[in-house]
Parts: sequence; structure tokens; C-alpha cells
Amino acid sequence: MTNNDIFKKLRVALQLRDDQIVEILELVDFRISKGEIGNFFRNEDHPKYVDCGDQVLRNFLNGLVIYLRGTKENPKNPMEVLKTNAANKIPLQKEEQKNNPTSKKPAAKKPFGKSKFADKKPVKSNPVERFKFKPGKDSK
Repeated sequence: MTNNDIFKKLRVALQLRDDQIVEILELVDFRISKGEIGNFFRNEDHPKYVDCGDQVLRNFLNGLVIYLRGTKENPKNPMEVLKTNAANKIPLQKEEQKNNPTSKKPAAKKPFGKSKFADKKPVKSNPVERFKFKPGKDSK
């Protein structure tokens, strides 16, 4: 079992998103971007797949201990932390709208059949005249 497999299984078991993983790694002063984390979780055949090194996994596990248990000065109950994460689980689109309340809302849908071309009457024509006859093979 590789470090990538362990990292993936922990991510799924604890229901962590990439931004939460970045926060956990920052608890131990380890800086990494979301894109780099996404490369760890890719399929091994993918061209941007990256092996998760021992240092990354070690720092993640140390940060996870602090994230779940807290520090000596400020201890936490791990079960409460996991419950709050599960309760705060919001789809990303709704979260973006919550963070950015000035974003434009989608325009209301117009009723069917009332377009700007509804006033024009269709020109009646013979449908056969619209097509041009093309013989299949050139005859010599």
C-alpha cells in the first residue's frame, strides 16, 4: 500500500476536502497548494499523478492529530470535531454564493414560446425547394 493510498483512504474516511487538508498541513507549518494535493489523489495512469512522499504524509498525520485533538493548551474532543465537519458539509456552489453575496443570480426563465421571434410569421415555402439535387457519381 502506497502513501497515496493511505492519504486517499484517510481523506474519504474523515470526509475532508482539499481546502481542509491545506488547513491541516498549515497547522504544522507545511505549505502546499490545492492543485498539488489534487495530484496525489489522481489515478496512477494520469500524466499529472505525483507520488506522495513520506514528508507530506508525515506532516499531514501530525497536523491531523493537532486538528482533531487540539494542542496541550487547548485540547479538543475528536468526535465533536468530526461531527461539526459533517454538520457543516455544504455543496461547493452554495458555499461560494454564501461567501460572495454580491454574485449575480441567474435570470428568471422566460415562458416557453414567447421569444423575440414570436411576432414574425413563418414564410410558407415548399420543403422540396430547399434541397439541391446532387447526383451520386459524375457521369462521363
